[in-house]
Amino acid sequence: MLTSLFEIIPYTEKLKPQLVAVWEKSVIATHDFLSPTDFNEIKESVKGINFYDLQVYCLMNKNQVLGFVGVYENKVEMLFLDPQYMGQGHGYRLLTFAVKELNADKVDVNEQNTSALKFYQKFGFNAFERTDKDDQGRNYPLLRMKLIPSNHYAYSQHLP
Repeated sequence: MLTSLFEIIPYTEKLKPQLVAVWEKSVIATHDFLSPTDFNEIKESVKGINFYDLQVYCLMNKNQVLGFVGVYENKVEMLFLDPQYMGQGHGYRLLTFAVKELNADKVDVNEQNTSALKFYQKFGFNAFERTDKDDQGRNYPLLRMKLIPSNHYAYSQHLP
């Protein structure tokens, strides 16, 4: 349930350990297709991200990061939620923020991450391209998606 206890704030460096922890829990819950080796390599890569290179905003409950979204050049590069907060409207809240406040209209999603794919499709994103590998050359196909405004408008009327 969304209440006024939840707020979206800009990323600060002190939040980085929580972001990495949320990323890890979220990926474990949603990316069961990753090999353990790839998971560990990607985790190390995430630890090295300078989150200031993107527009990153965190969904907070008091001092706790529940999830976060990162946008670069109108593309959602990352959207992760702590699994215990999935299915409660928080992902939609973060994505709505990214679309309305950060002008995001594109996203890449792992083809094997069917729950994320359905989430973005329900929001109004449509796939326009498929890759055989992810951006790091791993064997995880990506679907490149673009927000179709008419699809988004109809759905956004029901967002919290």
